[in-house]
Amino acid sequence: MGNVTALLSRWLRPRDPRPWQIFALTMLLTVGTFILGFDLSPWHPPVVLGAALITQWIGARWIADLPFDPLSPAITALSLSLLLRTDALWLSALGAAVAIGSKFLIRFDGRHIFNPANLTLVALPILFSGAWISPGQWGSAGLLAVVIAGAGAAVAGRAARLDTTLAFLAAWAALSFGRALWLGDPMAIPIHQLQSGAVLVFAFFMISDPATTPVHRSTRILHAIAVAGLGFALQTAWITNAGAIMALVLLAPIVPVLNRFSAQRSSKRETRPCSPSRPPELSPARP
Repeated sequence: MGNVTALLSRWLRPRDPRPWQIFALTMLLTVGTFILGFDLSPWHPPVVLGAALITQWIGARWIADLPFDPLSPAITALSLSLLLRTDALWLSALGAAVAIGSKFLIRFDGRHIFNPANLTLVALPILFSGAWISPGQWGSAGLLAVVIAGAGAAVAGRAARLDTTLAFLAAWAALSFGRALWLGDPMAIPIHQLQSGAVLVFAFFMISDPATTPVHRSTRILHAIAVAGLGFALQTAWITNAGAIMALVLLAPIVPVLNRFSAQRSSKRETRPCSPSRPPELSPARP
């Protein structure tokens, strides 16, 4: 009974944005499946969710020695259900296992380096021809649902990193309109690009991951702008809708460097002889 009470307490804790993220992602998956007509195999979401929860349990019990927490793997599984497509059941399970396993195995300074869903979305299609990213499924019809759900998840708690989301979207918009002006294209083109549901899902639920973004606001904004710049360049050069997803993986290893640099600058500006406690946002991320 005590474990159940503790679990419910974590779910209902107002400062924890993860239950709100799960609600928003579930709503998006429901809208996509029953209204927008996603090409989604019925076995894909439950297989991904089951594999994610099993991998989380194994990692928490045998690697990290932590209590089992289903919230984070549920968010990863829903993200993979929204964007990852496979033609084999075992690939769905493998993708979830790779995503959650990376949290326990690829770490630095007590934090995992890669956003779990983001890593799988890039690695699985490269390694297996039977897996691919499906960012174009949203079109513009799902824009309202994505904005409402994304905004609600982003402002639900401090850990949602709304500043990161807004910095990425602002940089992406500037690049889209700047390119249109340079080429003499009509403004309808960048407007249509900004209405991509995949871009909004990425901005609200992936790049805003508090466990893999820089801990200080200034470096978070710098990182978000860099992801937007590299992602836009990749998307323009390769004519792919997954440029931002690829850019986030490529730039993830610089986040520990930014955190170290910011921590050193903060320690130099500290004038008090001692600090009573570490700032909450500097605490190591738990897998």
